[in-house]
Amino acid sequence: MIDWDDVRYFLAAAQEGSVRAAAKRLGVNHATVLRRIAQLEQRLGAQMFEKLPSGYRLTEAGGEVLELAREMETLSHKLETRVIGRDQSVRGVLRVTLTPILATHLLVPDFTDFARLHPDIEMDILTTGELANLTNREADVAIRVVYDRKTLPLNLHGIKGPEVFGGVYMSRDRLDAWRAGGQDPMRWIVISMHGIPDWAVAGEVHTTAIPFRTSDAAAQIVAIRQGLGIGTLPCFVGDADPMLARVPGTDMHLYGTLWILTQGETRKTARVRLFTEFVSRRLAAAAPLLGGSSTKRD
Repeated sequence: MIDWDDVRYFLAAAQEGSVRAAAKRLGVNHATVLRRIAQLEQRLGAQMFEKLPSGYRLTEAGGEVLELAREMETLSHKLETRVIGRDQSVRGVLRVTLTPILATHLLVPDFTDFARLHPDIEMDILTTGELANLTNREADVAIRVVYDRKTLPLNLHGIKGPEVFGGVYMSRDRLDAWRAGGQDPMRWIVISMHGIPDWAVAGEVHTTAIPFRTSDAAAQIVAIRQGLGIGTLPCFVGDADPMLARVPGTDMHLYGTLWILTQGETRKTARVRLFTEFVSRRLAAAAPLLGGSSTKRD
């Protein structure tokens, strides 16, 4: 069976007149286009292009395939239009993936408000540190903190949100005791997979070289609240927690930018479009908290 994606890459190369232009249009690299065309040629047992000094020229077989490829593209567009048109009702399953800390400390209240506004949408919230494969429909929407936009797959559509900053925090009780003269050294409380970041310095508060490690952010936050030591947290967690305070003499650090990510035709469905617009507005309102300049959401 012929893979439509192989045909789609061939069609783009034929229409653009070069592999490089096709790659740019499709949002992939040059090698991917060549590989897809080679797969189609192998499947059909015929060469699609003749390479010339001036570029690529269709072979006779390639010309015949081009006509059929255009017909396939027309049918594909008709199919997408019909299916997407049926999916404009504000109902059905909406799968959203994000990290546990973004869910529990920031966005679940907003998700709750959205669910109340749209009772016919069945929400499936997937809390994981891994970026779900949106192309394979593992999720409809991904919300992630991204340090470099270039690291995201090229086929994803992104709505840019606010920047996210972090700081170094300790319990308010422990800070009060330290200010009163208590000089007991404190431990760094770190998530095992991350450790103590280079930008995090203890500032005016003395720490030991013996860390206290946890496997997740939830346990780290509880340990900091208990007064065991200090740790790095996003400002939307540390500043919003009345039991925590920033460690004197330490600075904030940029974690990255929040992005709301969708893929292909999925983003055109009513439920996905309404959800991404709703969350984008809520994140914009939370920008001061995410940036470390406010202790609460408006």
